[in-house]
Amino acid sequence: MLRILHDTKFDFIKWWRWAAGLTAGFILVGLASFVFRGGVNYSIEFTSGTLMQLQFTKAMDAGQIRSTLDGAGIRGAEIQQFGSDSEFTVRARGQQNLSQQAGAEAVAERVQAALTKQFGASAFKVIRTEAVGPRVGAELRRNTAIAMLLASLVTLVYLAIRFEWRFGVAAVLSTAHDVLVTLAFIKLVHLEVSLTVVAAILTLLGYSGNDTIIIFDRVRENLKKDRKSPLYDVLNRSINETLPRSVLTHVTTLMATLALLFFAGEVIRPFAIVMAFGIFVATFSSIYVASPLLLWIEHKWPRTPSDRGGGSRAAVRPSRSELPASDRAPRARQPEGAGTR
Repeated sequence: MLRILHDTKFDFIKWWRWAAGLTAGFILVGLASFVFRGGVNYSIEFTSGTLMQLQFTKAMDAGQIRSTLDGAGIRGAEIQQFGSDSEFTVRARGQQNLSQQAGAEAVAERVQAALTKQFGASAFKVIRTEAVGPRVGAELRRNTAIAMLLASLVTLVYLAIRFEWRFGVAAVLSTAHDVLVTLAFIKLVHLEVSLTVVAAILTLLGYSGNDTIIIFDRVRENLKKDRKSPLYDVLNRSINETLPRSVLTHVTTLMATLALLFFAGEVIRPFAIVMAFGIFVATFSSIYVASPLLLWIEHKWPRTPSDRGGGSRAAVRPSRSELPASDRAPRARQPEGAGTR
């Protein structure tokens, strides 16, 4: 693999406009889904309620379970097949009257009593039960938002110290892009946002940031070695030089994630789904989001000679294709011997 991708010279940055249109379209579709299909599909860990995982001795129809619970006064419960056709999860949300009277755990007892009366005690068994109150759910949502903000802030501070603020801003905006795209994906596939999914998003923040740091570190090295090349060329060269490492890392991580997806069971599957998608997003954003952003920031706020580590005038300069049209005109050739004494 290292030999195949050795000394490549792909022009990655050339396609940044197509990449920006693709990712912007995906985010817009996700936002439209939030508008027309409702907000985030939170699990009971964030909304309060009761979750029960049931295993029946024979195949069961979700409609039978739902009608049994409706008859017992537990209306609006979500019944979802969990793996085989004999395993189901029951999510009882919005049972405010029951929660206020006896707590969320009483809902689980009523669900079990209703199913026992209808099918018999030997027809099923309860694998696990989770009960979360409204106060705990609100606290978990708040702590989740704080954790994501702190992760982004720490990344910004670290990059600003190790590199400079231009790299830090580009990396944090790239990470924000990853979160937006991942949230759009979660909404489009109607994945339930639980603590497991939040853990996957936080893992993705670190994974994406690390991938961007690898490329930016090579950019910094190349800028020191070659002060006359345009930043456009330095970025392309740096991405190509780190391409073998990136491919090996992403393929290895994806293989481990797919193993979790197919063999780890239903509980860990949401984590694996988000991470598998996140690997592609992190790779994409490191090349087509973070690098073009760094290029744009450099043009908006050019470096001074002291920022470049020396007095060279051309430490980082744009390529001809990045200059305004008025600056691209060919320079008039001086007559031979002009300027010589």
